[in-house]
Amino acid sequence: MSVKLSFADRMKSLGTETAFEVLGMARELERKGVNVVHLEIGEPDFDTPQHIKDAAVRALEEGFTHYTPSTGIFELREAIAEKVSEDRGIDVDPNREVVVMPGAKPCILTGILATVNPGDEVLIPNPSYPIYESVVSFIGAVPVPVPLREEKDFRVSPEDVAEKVTKRTRMLVLNSPHNPCGSSLLKGDVEGLADIARENNLWVLSDEVYCKIQYEGKHHSVASEPGMKERTILVDGFSKTYAMTGWRLGYAVGNPEVIAHMVKLQINVCSCPTSFVQKAGIEALRGPQECVSQMVKEYDKRRKAIVAGLNAIRGISCKMPGGAFYVFPNVKRLGLKSRDLMTLLLNKARVATLHGDAFGQNGEGYLRLSYATSLENIKEGLSRIKATVEAL
Repeated sequence: MSVKLSFADRMKSLGTETAFEVLGMARELERKGVNVVHLEIGEPDFDTPQHIKDAAVRALEEGFTHYTPSTGIFELREAIAEKVSEDRGIDVDPNREVVVMPGAKPCILTGILATVNPGDEVLIPNPSYPIYESVVSFIGAVPVPVPLREEKDFRVSPEDVAEKVTKRTRMLVLNSPHNPCGSSLLKGDVEGLADIARENNLWVLSDEVYCKIQYEGKHHSVASEPGMKERTILVDGFSKTYAMTGWRLGYAVGNPEVIAHMVKLQINVCSCPTSFVQKAGIEALRGPQECVSQMVKEYDKRRKAIVAGLNAIRGISCKMPGGAFYVFPNVKRLGLKSRDLMTLLLNKARVATLHGDAFGQNGEGYLRLSYATSLENIKEGLSRIKATVEAL
């Protein structure tokens, strides 16, 4: 006799990441012997630098394998505070204003849980990383899309944000450099957005995990603007900068009260971040940084190659991204829906990409391609895409 059990209604509003769905489809083709070029996953193809791995090994050998404070060990929080203070020009108290978590995603989740009530409105760039909207919907709040426009280089416009603010608006989400578009906020953008946040008493969740992968100019953080440190939850991590995706290590910086709430949530979920991984994080921040500049230099070569290659394909046009390791080409002239084009490229060209509307309705008519892979793979993928779409 089967038993029919019910599930919580809230699960119906929880989304996921399409990248892993497409990866699963690609892996199934590979299981059948098909050669697939992967341009769908936003994961550095570099190995974690050796000095960082050595630090973790030392920690294991020394028996550093037990619980740590729920905020993270002080030495790592101190290193984070120093780095954030240096890069953003703000004072950070490692004891009260930093929490270490197993990845940046828990920082996003706990930051929103700690500040947003059901029924509140949260302004989210569209297209954007899908987890923002997923979490906001899951807690019963209302995601309000702020369109990113190609003619504005896919940057968040203060004018567009101002039009969306209502009395119910509680938070503005920012992500720069941006996933999926690769855009980077300019100083004037950040100043205008900070004005709106202050005038309307908004929280700002600023996801800056790609801040070190910047090609022109410098990274501008909203937390650096006058009066913004107190109302900004700054999220960063080690996955992208140091090729540590599988290590699961991230952190948030915010005012003492919001950090205390986020720590309370962490205690309920996972107690504390992994002990020996935190030792690797200290080495990442305080050890040699040449590994980062070398990776960014290589990404820059790939960025230029993939943009040039896409613009050479009939029916496709692509802006040059300013940061991260994604391009967001316009494919509207091909006459196919983004998902249909993604499916065609996977099944016929054997190239895995992501359809733009996986990142929101304003992503329709675009694809996201990751160039966190070798130049050889990029060139082969572009060759296959060109042959397929020009035969339409």
